[in-house]
Amino acid sequence: MDLYIILPTISTSFIVISAILVAIGWGLIIKGKREAHKKVMIAGAIAALLFFIIYMSRTIFVGNTSWGGSEELQIYYQIFLIFHITLATVAAVFGITTLVLGFKEKYSKHRKWGKITSIMWFFTAITGVAVYVLLYVLFPGGHTKPVWEVILGI
Repeated sequence: MDLYIILPTISTSFIVISAILVAIGWGLIIKGKREAHKKVMIAGAIAALLFFIIYMSRTIFVGNTSWGGSEELQIYYQIFLIFHITLATVAAVFGITTLVLGFKEKYSKHRKWGKITSIMWFFTAITGVAVYVLLYVLFPGGHTKPVWEVILGI
């Protein structure tokens, strides 16, 4: 496995770990284990941050992998990718907001935001894994390009 595949594999793994930790944290708070919930959710946030650092480092220094499948499927992939990026961005903002509300002990708002944020984060992780599978498992072979060219399919 070369650098062009290992970094996306590692970063995707971190986002999956993050989603699993969020699910565990949700279960802990339902059981009333507030301190364990806090620790697990912080670990989930750290996993998400590690994903972001690896993803952005690769994007800045190497570029992003372009679509390697057929031209007929490319438009569907591009729409899916834009959906995923938008969802991930919104989920990240919600995640930061939810964490801040928790740290400020505004638990009523934290609880409301947390439910929505968690569900968005699960969908972000699922769509992120789908992008990974499309680019590196089902349709490998796309070349590395600057991020805007990949997103817009140029």
